[in-house]
Amino acid sequence: MTALGAVFRPQLPPERLREVAQAADDAGLEQLWLWEDCFFEGGVSTASAALAWTRRLRVGVGLLPVPLRNAALAAMEAAALHRMFPGRAVVALGHGVQSWMGQTGARVESPLTLLREHLAATRALLRGERVTTRGRYVRLDDVALVWPPASPPASPPPVLAGATGPRTLRLSGEAADGTVIVAGTAPDDVRRARRLIDEGREAAGRDDRHELVCYLHAATGPDGPARLEAETALGGRPEYGAAGPAAAIAEAAARLAEAGADTVILQPTGDEPDPAGFVRFTAEEVRPLLT
Repeated sequence: MTALGAVFRPQLPPERLREVAQAADDAGLEQLWLWEDCFFEGGVSTASAALAWTRRLRVGVGLLPVPLRNAALAAMEAAALHRMFPGRAVVALGHGVQSWMGQTGARVESPLTLLREHLAATRALLRGERVTTRGRYVRLDDVALVWPPASPPASPPPVLAGATGPRTLRLSGEAADGTVIVAGTAPDDVRRARRLIDEGREAAGRDDRHELVCYLHAATGPDGPARLEAETALGGRPEYGAAGPAAAIAEAAARLAEAGADTVILQPTGDEPDPAGFVRFTAEEVRPLLT
């Protein structure tokens, strides 16, 4: 069955997160995803709060920009989430928006190299390994987590990667445990992404599970179509999404699932008037229609 979730948009002030997270949990929604967009809300702090306020909800951070985070710190924070809330935290790493990285003084010459090195180091630390590496950007000297997520032979938690371009998609297949794809991606492009991910997996000799998470633009209510059109027009080109009743949104999500998505996360518009109502709508009206 395709997993389903929704996004808590960073355009909302952080003090509204508790209301939305608890509404999602009470309604039985499977997942709530958060963003670490500059310069809104920290991904780990908001994820920690959302997890603490809920009982069953899986909380994803999609994504943490690696130029802003030392790999050892990212692993420490991810490990703490996984130990405090076993099986409920999901962490994705990614390039970040390059203009924002420039504003923070963290932009690098080769984002792909940084992501590759960061994924390798972070995943090794979460496996409980002691890591020494002298990469172009990631340099660790005899580093090991005192509190890794789990001791062998238990499986370490997956680390996902945000990816858009062909080279990053192949890298995600090779070096990450899952991939997060931005909203607006049409089913045919999801199929192409899955093929590129599989190329990377084949090159690395991997046959483990690789979760593909796709965001989906979604809007409901009488003004939903107008809000969705305004939101997707910001990208300068037509973007895949759905507006209207639950059946229309479930159909759009099902098309992404047929194209290869394991998880579909509904992304409301930035001006969604009722964020708590949106997560309840996702759980109570869309979920029963999506197999």
